[in-house]
Amino acid sequence: MTIKIFQNEINDGIGELVKSTASVAYCSEATVCRTDIAHPENTVVNKIVAENKDQIDLYYLESVLVSCGWNKNDDVFMPEATWAARNTPEDKQFNFMHDENDIIGHITGSYVLGKDGKAISDESDIPKDFDIITQAVLYNSWTNSENKERMEKIISEIEEGKWYVSMECLFAGFDYALSNDQGIKKVLARDEESSFLTKHLRAYGGNGEYQGYKVGRALKNIAFSGKGLVSKPANPRSVILKSIAFNLDDDSQFDIGEFNMSDNVIEKQLAEVREELASAKAENQAIKAKIEEAKDKEFATKVEAFEATVEEKDASIAELEENIKSSQARIAELEDTLAKSQEDLAVAMKEMDDMKKKAMMQKRKASLTEAGLDEQEVEDTIASFDALGEEAFEAVVALMKKKYADKHPMNKKEDEAEAAMPPALKEAIEKKKKEKEAKADEEAEAEVTPELLEDVETSEATLVDATPDVDEVESTRASIADWLSNNVLSTK
Repeated sequence: MTIKIFQNEINDGIGELVKSTASVAYCSEATVCRTDIAHPENTVVNKIVAENKDQIDLYYLESVLVSCGWNKNDDVFMPEATWAARNTPEDKQFNFMHDENDIIGHITGSYVLGKDGKAISDESDIPKDFDIITQAVLYNSWTNSENKERMEKIISEIEEGKWYVSMECLFAGFDYALSNDQGIKKVLARDEESSFLTKHLRAYGGNGEYQGYKVGRALKNIAFSGKGLVSKPANPRSVILKSIAFNLDDDSQFDIGEFNMSDNVIEKQLAEVREELASAKAENQAIKAKIEEAKDKEFATKVEAFEATVEEKDASIAELEENIKSSQARIAELEDTLAKSQEDLAVAMKEMDDMKKKAMMQKRKASLTEAGLDEQEVEDTIASFDALGEEAFEAVVALMKKKYADKHPMNKKEDEAEAAMPPALKEAIEKKKKEKEAKADEEAEAEVTPELLEDVETSEATLVDATPDVDEVESTRASIADWLSNNVLSTK
């Protein structure tokens, strides 16, 4: 069945919910059983009951399927719609707890019962208030022992009044039933304008109220699709009215053709069943024993394989541990060698730096002497130039040469003689001078012999921090500036 959906319901986000809820089944509180039903003679009720009665494998019962009015789920069964569906339950399923996969019987027929306890024929006018009664059978013959025990328990509890029924129905639409505290009750047709009320129905997530009115869902185009055996029905009057059980006494006999179901036959069949049961138990024990034996063998095999694997892994672990120890020893040896190499390299670098510094000092002394300083002046001032780079030192020497050239006539004469010297002679003298300086540099570097660097690994050499102390450099520069100011730049 398909329910028409209106735009208000789509806008309210419940369109798909309304479309998907075209069936209902109810479970709620129940009352005690009623057994005071009077059936009119020659009605359809008697005909249905008499068609297939007294079957040993069926359990007969009658129950209220549905009642007119407003139930506890806010669904309203109006008299007209309910009367039109009065015969639809016939031949439908009887399930357990509304589970369609757990069918325990079926509905054989239905009839209408008035509030006075009398059946109402189909030819009567539509009553204002009535119940639909269904007749049904439960299947009480089961080959499976578990199913058999369950059904015996259910039937026993039905007779104790512990079980009830709940109807299942389909519907193709609904209107709105409205009721307030002043006793006003009316039905509002569901259409495009009134469909905003749908969101207030409890079936679609509302609270069941609107502006002081209780809002219910008045079902239309109903078809009852079955019923379930439940513990709490939505309709308080959905109770089992009457049950008929067929019991076999010890002295009873049934004639089916020429076969006599006597006690001797039953005993013989029972003995055969017992014999088959004993054989099945013995076979089961034998199978269990084989299974246990196979399991033991399989377990033993797995244990042996596991133990072998453990031994193999233990051997591998021991081998790995030896390799680790050997590697650690080799690493320690290499670390010691590297440390010694770094120490030797640091010593060699320091000796080489000392030699370079010595050669530089000799070269600078020569430059100062050439600039005009005597031996004592050179010794007094040479330490002041340690922090100067080569360019700065040469600039200082140039200034000194200029000063001493102006101060000593001898130097002026030498400069004049040098100026008057033929170019070829000047070039030869300059060449000799450069050769002398180059030879001095080679001799200084020659003092650093290859033996000093022998066996020194330079792949991971330790760098010697040659950066002078900042304070020391500043102090040296100040000293040089002072000396230059007093001895070179002074005009005295």
